Amino acid sequence: MTEAVKPTAQQLADKRRTQIKGALGRYRFMANFTGVFLLILCAELIYKYVFAEIWKLPAPEWLWYIGAVHGWGYVIYLLFTLDLGMKVRWPALRFFLTLLAGTIPFASFYFEKKNSDEIRAKFDL
Repeated sequence: MTEAVKPTAQQLADKRRTQIKGALGRYRFMANFTGVFLLILCAELIYKYVFAEIWKLPAPEWLWYIGAVHGWGYVIYLLFTLDLGMKVRWPALRFFLTLLAGTIPFASFYFEKKNSDEIRAKFDL
């Protein structure tokens, strides 16, 4: 019988680095996507519930889709954040704050930049 070749520590480190790089790319895309659609959603809500009410402007039906796109994008953001956080072994508080960042305007951009810079430095990406 032939024995399986055990991977070296360097091979395992390279594999982990590759997995983290892929997870980081997915996380960065969804953090920015979620952040942009959250800002659009905020503008839509201000229009619908402030300007449209004051000046009796019509609120088009398609505005509903902005919230739906942000909502589904946020769900995907949660999954990609969980994937990245488990790969880089974030502590619970970091997980929670990063997950919450998709619900606060501009927070997803801040956390994306902060997390990306730290992960790139830590894992030499």
